[in-house]
Parts: sequence; structure tokens; C-alpha cells
Amino acid sequence: MANNKSAEKRIKVNERRRLRNQTYRSATRTIVKKAERAIETGSGEQTTVSLAAALSQLDKAAGKGIIHRNAAARKKSRLMARFNKLAQPAA
Repeated sequence: MANNKSAEKRIKVNERRRLRNQTYRSATRTIVKKAERAIETGSGEQTTVSLAAALSQLDKAAGKGIIHRNAAARKKSRLMARFNKLAQPAA
């Protein structure tokens, strides 16, 4: 329990930020999963659109501090590697 006014405020602010970050993190995960599914199915134009959206969302999440920038870079790298691996035989 908080012992002074500033500690009470920190608790309130931290809770607000936690809830905001939670929704943004959940949306990021959803978009990344959609991109992964699109890559697996290999549906051409839809794959590139969903991949671009996922990469953008990861950059935004890292920029806002919701996920660590190295974690975002790792996820982006793995997505691109998977995309390039499946795109290679088709080309």
C-alpha cells in the first residue's frame, strides 16, 4: 500500500499505462500472427500487405516502449526469414 500521495499517483499512472500497453501488445501479437498465417498459406499480395503491417506495428510498439527494440528486431528478422524462405522456391 502507498505511504504518500506521490506513491498513490504512481500506482494509478502505472495501472493506466499497463492497460494501454496491454491492448497495444495484444493488437501487435494479432497482426504478427495474421502475417505468419499469410506467409504459411502464401497468398501472394495478401502476404506482402500483412507482412508490411506486422513490421510497421512492431516498429511502433518498439518506439513506444511497449516491447524492447531488440525483441521487435528479432521478430521482424524471423518474419522476413520465413517470408524469404517460402518466396525463394516460387521465384
